[in-house]
Amino acid sequence: MSLVSLAREIALQCDARGVVTWADERAAFRLGPCVGSALASFAVPGTSSKIDRFVAAARSGPTADWEVGLVVGGAPVTLAMRGEPEGDGIVVVASFVPEDQAGKLASVQASLSEIGALHRETERQRRELADANKGLLSLHHELDDKNIQLRHASDVKSRVVANVSHELKTPINAILGITRLLLDRLDGDLTGEQEKQLGFVRSSAESLGLLVDDLLDLSRLEAGKHPLRTSRFTVADLLASLRGTMRPLATNPAVSLVVEDAPADLPALDTDEGKVAQVLRNLVSNALKFTERGEVRVRASHGGAGRVAFSVGDTGIGIAPEDQPRVFEEFTQLDGPMQRKVRGTGLGLTLSRKLAELLGGSLEVESEVGAGSTFTLTVPAVHADVEEMRAIEEKSTVLDPMRAPVLVIEDDRQTLFFYERYLSKCGFQVLPARTLDDARRAMDKVIPAAVVLDVLLEGESTWRFLAELKDDPRTADVPVMVVTVIDQGQKARALGADEFWLKPIDGSRLVRKVSDLAKRDRGVKVLVVDDDPASRYLLVRLLDGTGWSVLETGDGAEAVRLARAHAPGLILLDFVLGDATAFDVLDDLKADPSTRSIPVIVQTAKQLDESERERLARETSAILQKQTLSRELAISRIREALVGAGLRSGATEPARRT
Repeated sequence: MSLVSLAREIALQCDARGVVTWADERAAFRLGPCVGSALASFAVPGTSSKIDRFVAAARSGPTADWEVGLVVGGAPVTLAMRGEPEGDGIVVVASFVPEDQAGKLASVQASLSEIGALHRETERQRRELADANKGLLSLHHELDDKNIQLRHASDVKSRVVANVSHELKTPINAILGITRLLLDRLDGDLTGEQEKQLGFVRSSAESLGLLVDDLLDLSRLEAGKHPLRTSRFTVADLLASLRGTMRPLATNPAVSLVVEDAPADLPALDTDEGKVAQVLRNLVSNALKFTERGEVRVRASHGGAGRVAFSVGDTGIGIAPEDQPRVFEEFTQLDGPMQRKVRGTGLGLTLSRKLAELLGGSLEVESEVGAGSTFTLTVPAVHADVEEMRAIEEKSTVLDPMRAPVLVIEDDRQTLFFYERYLSKCGFQVLPARTLDDARRAMDKVIPAAVVLDVLLEGESTWRFLAELKDDPRTADVPVMVVTVIDQGQKARALGADEFWLKPIDGSRLVRKVSDLAKRDRGVKVLVVDDDPASRYLLVRLLDGTGWSVLETGDGAEAVRLARAHAPGLILLDFVLGDATAFDVLDDLKADPSTRSIPVIVQTAKQLDESERERLARETSAILQKQTLSRELAISRIREALVGAGLRSGATEPARRT
């Protein structure tokens, strides 16, 4: 391997416009043929303006510590650049930032994507599980009888996933369906007592469904896979549900189960309700087992620093101080008459503490032998993943005209994080949508450069939404990439999808494909020239939400000055400007090399004669009639002109000038 291939530092020389005029051997090896090309043409989409600023700074004097992104070999890389003036141009020395960190990030993101895919698979299996109360009790007895075999997490995972999935969920769904039929009075009216009883049956069946999910979570937990399903709920609703599901387990008349009402000032929780409930069920179940008389009391309180604390206290046998750390160890059961009488798996408290840590909280115990125990679960009111998701959503509320917006329709937070990190790093602005309503609201504000769509959103028909996108003239040209866990590429393409991928996906490949699909006109400047204020206002409003930066003027001479100063990607020019015509402006533009290649679209209400039309056809990109001008037509013609001019996505000026 040559020293050139191992080198991380390159040297370049550019003219005043940033066009490479000389490159050393190392630059030619790493970047390929680059002499004669604008340095900005190698920029990661959305970052070419930063290179232009670097060139301007280096022309003014020595400058250093600029980090820019270039596309090398089809993949984005980061360079640290230094430059200083040299004659009419600049000299540049750049070093490649080590790529090891990017590789590790890709590995982590691939793992996160795998977690998201496994979560989807769990949801699918949950809808197909079999046998409710009887099957769950049978499974508990089997787990108790084979306690020694539970030392191996792989055994837990294989048995739960292979034997529980179908055997439990189907009868649970049957119970839920039949109780719903009865509660809807399809077979006749019910007495108040019957309705109450059926409500308990349905509530118990729903709890059984959650327990089955908990067993699947156990296998994921032991295998290092942690699906997290966050939702917003109140502490009062959680305790009410716990009160209803756990009361039937209080079969000892000498022990009362007391679930206190939640304080009114407790904040709502935005975390995984199922996992919080699972920990509390485990704690209450243990307390009932080891309490012969007295009470088991559940209460909620403020945990400090934005946290909520749940305590489960009992008047049972208690735990000696030296044994308290051991109760959280796997397969540990303390010796004693009561423990020998009440058999268990020895995994409940271990799993509960791991779940507490997964929720970002903790599980602690205080106990005194003969006086009872109190277990306290403390969790953040808002899970860290939810806070990160909110940050992404807040960032998307303000559109960045220098970044191409990509609408990502995905209800799995981890997958959304993956998309946001990769796409935003490479010059795109991610607009997250976890529901179709969110997606429709986003598209009312802006037409995205591309859409990334998961067709397995919770309880929604995304296939129909895909068809709607392609049937609507306003969005028909927006490229759509379907990314999901089910292999239905033929159906996706039949409904108009431009690309279909199966999860998990590679981040670098994702960026390249989205860059290829996205319209390459985002962030460019459009100069609107019209001497009629009403017509000019209408044109500016028609371009709202496109991501283009709009300049406007009503004077032809001012239009030429603005074109020289700002180098717009396109000029939208009225044919008649006071005493002048579009030809006068075109002549001035063509006379200046810096504005000669800017594409121009003429819009007019005048009936053009044949000679005027022929000349405009030669010197402009398109002619639009004001009488028939619409948003769709204007955007379509502008995009065609930008593509014809060779603009890169996110650029603020054409990649090359001649």
